[in-house]
Amino acid sequence: MKKINIAVLGCGRIGQMHARNIALHEMTSLACVYDINEEFANKVAFDLGVSAVMKDEEVFSNENIDAILIASPTDTHIEFIEKSVAANKPVLCEKPIDLDINKVNECAERLKGNSVPIQLGFNRRFDPGHLSAKNSLIAGEIGNLHQCIITSRDPGLPSWDYLKVSGGQFRDMTIHDFDLARFMLGEEPIRVFAISNALVEPKIKSELNDSDTLMVIMETASGKQCNIINSRSAAYGYDQRVELFGSKGMVISDNRKAHEVKKFSSNFVEQKDPYLNFFIERYQEAYMNEITAFVEAIVNKTPPTVDFEDGRKALILAETAFKSIASGKMETID
Repeated sequence: MKKINIAVLGCGRIGQMHARNIALHEMTSLACVYDINEEFANKVAFDLGVSAVMKDEEVFSNENIDAILIASPTDTHIEFIEKSVAANKPVLCEKPIDLDINKVNECAERLKGNSVPIQLGFNRRFDPGHLSAKNSLIAGEIGNLHQCIITSRDPGLPSWDYLKVSGGQFRDMTIHDFDLARFMLGEEPIRVFAISNALVEPKIKSELNDSDTLMVIMETASGKQCNIINSRSAAYGYDQRVELFGSKGMVISDNRKAHEVKKFSSNFVEQKDPYLNFFIERYQEAYMNEITAFVEAIVNKTPPTVDFEDGRKALILAETAFKSIASGKMETID
């Protein structure tokens, strides 16, 4: 099979990772990279042996480029998605589509009738452990799903500059969990209740009106329940777990460690190393599987497994959580 030639827009931390993964993936080749910061683009291009382009138009007009991965700042996502579609180039875009749900809805209207594949970067759907848990549910191994518990705690706070433009914890961090919840539940949440605070760094609340610690409770029309637990800082590493509880049993997708060595002595039993401390390490397989799914959608001319509408619905859940924080009540999704 001919490799799919993919260009990467955005050479920050996520863009660098995606560019490297595309270069290494057996089904893809890295066409070129673009970033508004020429120094970033040139460094990634040099490290991976490809060219850096200085204008995004060069990417969209290049007939040798088969597809585009968008990892640029969030406020460019809609523009680049629409340019990709206009150029008839399938696109894989990092989350979120935008921080403003109204802009996302307007973009959705403009894209109506579009047949160009648009995949959203909700990589956790492609994690082998999370996917195995979902498959156990589908196979009936735990019976009818009653409850879904998603724990997601980062090992440390991002930079202050990042927090100022992140759009808030629900849109930036929890949005992954909103998508994973929809994926696991198999139906849409219709009611949302959230609580949040800044327990790690109080200035996040006092100066940014944001949070670093939160919980969300959601309910579907059939009564299925979901609890999302988030923290920006876990002393023991990157804490990522999914628990599905059903009428016949339970399945858990657990944390990942560098190895499974256990140590025993007169002072302790079963001492283990901390969890993996960086999301790129924890979800490395998921990121590669995400690219595989993207390529398969292009080659097989099938809809992406996670698409623009999934990105829009995750953002709606984030907006509803913000409403719940403001009202102090359970909020219903229209």
